[in-house]
Amino acid sequence: MKLPTLPALRGRPRPAVAAAALLPLLALTACGSGGPDDTAAAGAQNSPAPTDDPVAAVRKVDSIAALLPADVRKSGTLRVGSSVAAPPAAYYPNGSDKQPEGQDIDVADAVAEVLGIGLERQDASFETILPALRSGKYDFGTGNFGVTTERLKTIDFVTYIDDGQGFAVKEGDTSFGKKVTDLVQLCGRTVGIGAGTTFEATLEANKGVCEKAGRKPYDVKVYSENGATSTALQQGRIDVIMSTINGLRYQASQPAAGTTFLGEYHRLDVGFTFRKDSPLTKAFQAAVNELIKNGTYARILEKWGTSASAIETSRINPPEHT
Repeated sequence: MKLPTLPALRGRPRPAVAAAALLPLLALTACGSGGPDDTAAAGAQNSPAPTDDPVAAVRKVDSIAALLPADVRKSGTLRVGSSVAAPPAAYYPNGSDKQPEGQDIDVADAVAEVLGIGLERQDASFETILPALRSGKYDFGTGNFGVTTERLKTIDFVTYIDDGQGFAVKEGDTSFGKKVTDLVQLCGRTVGIGAGTTFEATLEANKGVCEKAGRKPYDVKVYSENGATSTALQQGRIDVIMSTINGLRYQASQPAAGTTFLGEYHRLDVGFTFRKDSPLTKAFQAAVNELIKNGTYARILEKWGTSASAIETSRINPPEHT
């Protein structure tokens, strides 16, 4: 599904968030590839949603806007491919016919305000966004994309948060211990992940660890919908989920989700994504750093409960965390 054009101009009206908004508790966030309707597979519960609006006070900074290419300044808009799956990154608290909310949405909107431009936001599945950037369909992408060595070969990043990889199990399952720190702990078990994610790449690259340890290999099941992954966990078709740190932590904080977070496995910088050698990266970096400087960035992360993932400064194409 694609959203209609949604202007993100300075002073644009932002939708009120209902005090009892529909919150897809059982859908995972970000580096999964689900869309707004995926939650039907896993169920949903009513839950309060944040009402703070840090973006409302953001204004254009002429010196930063001047870093944009002349054609962008003239057109006044950029096309963004946005993976909208679940909180805290991006979700639909008021239905898929309304504007999405979440950390990624707020940061992108705030950057647009600093740059004095509008955003034409199109909902896209996670695994399609990076190829679409390379083909020119979008000017940039959002979706909690982690910076990896492989992605840096074809994609430019402007970082805005530090998230990464973690694990979660069904509530009450103590068979993995309190934390997964070594992939050997997965041997003989079934792991659920999203398509086209860093989790898929990590598990594939390390599939020999169990043989070296003299144990049965882990089995990986890939899901194109986030809600399907969580449903599989609750129904016992997978033993553990590998997904984003912030998404799994948020999910586990909701009693109705019925999951337990098993901690951080590997941190990754997360950023806006662009085609290689994009002329937009310097302007976006300067805009993110302006938001960090003026306090808007901290308010956005506080709103969505992700303050522990704050960065001190935005970078263009940093190396992957090792």
